[in-house]
Amino acid sequence: MRQEQFVARHQAEWLAFESWLHARGESARRARAERNHGALTDEDVPARYRRICQHLALARSRGYSPAVLDRLQALMQAGHGVLYRTPPPRWQRAARFLLADFPRLVRSEAGCMWVAAAVFVVPLVLMFVLLQVRPELVYSIASPEQVAMYERMYDPSDPSHALGRESGTDWEMFGHYIWNNISIGLRTFAGGLVAGVGALFVLIVNGVGIGTVFGHLHQIGYGDPLWRFVCGHAPFELTAIVLAGGAGLRLGLSLIAPGQYRRIDALARAGVKGARLCLGVAFMLLVAAFIEAFWSSTQSVPAAVKYSVSGMLWTLVALWLGFGGRGVADED
Repeated sequence: MRQEQFVARHQAEWLAFESWLHARGESARRARAERNHGALTDEDVPARYRRICQHLALARSRGYSPAVLDRLQALMQAGHGVLYRTPPPRWQRAARFLLADFPRLVRSEAGCMWVAAAVFVVPLVLMFVLLQVRPELVYSIASPEQVAMYERMYDPSDPSHALGRESGTDWEMFGHYIWNNISIGLRTFAGGLVAGVGALFVLIVNGVGIGTVFGHLHQIGYGDPLWRFVCGHAPFELTAIVLAGGAGLRLGLSLIAPGQYRRIDALARAGVKGARLCLGVAFMLLVAAFIEAFWSSTQSVPAAVKYSVSGMLWTLVALWLGFGGRGVADED
């Protein structure tokens, strides 16, 4: 076969392979766009790579020009580098997931996340405001024993609030907070299996409960130790609860409106995505537990410092979830 015929016959294959290689270095959006316009899918690439190797061997045996040989050699080497390179270490994959993949997952379910945020925040704020006007409502939500317990915990006259806990107790509480926080997150996500109603219920109950405690303690003048304690870990903990609720809502919607998939398939797809979201949520709750045990309990730190750190953490969480992963290519 003449060189011109050989190139004309296989030119489209080479261009498609070049397009796929180019997409590896582009952003996730650009890569998806190119694949949607006729470029190779990842499943087609190994077979196409083997054909490129065959074409190179044929071109060499037939004595084709250096231009054709160099082009095929470059395609073969580039394809080998992508297909057979050593996978990144686990810590790099974990860092990539937390810094890029997880924020993109959150943004891909923005509708569910905003609904979860509203369902959680509105009852919280409503109860807080109501208790400033009608303090007696606290006993409609909590028992007198529970109210007394919270008052003892945040009594400004208690000298322990000026010193914090001992380091040994900090480690004990760290383990307690991890168990408590992650169990709440898992219950919120799993509640989505009940057509999403369970996730909504857990969010509302937590919003009402937190709003009641905060509203009552603030109303009776116990706000200073309370706010200094919660402000540090709140950015990670409260946001994580909302994200777990959003993941649960997505799970429920897959049952109610499976779209083009069978319900079992839609649930499986949502479950995989939800499990990845829960990994990020678990990380956030772990960070929140660490802050709560070793920073929040140190009441001797001035309130201005506590609030400043809290503001920086809220900003960090917002920037991470809002912009993390933008411009980062899909993982090969």
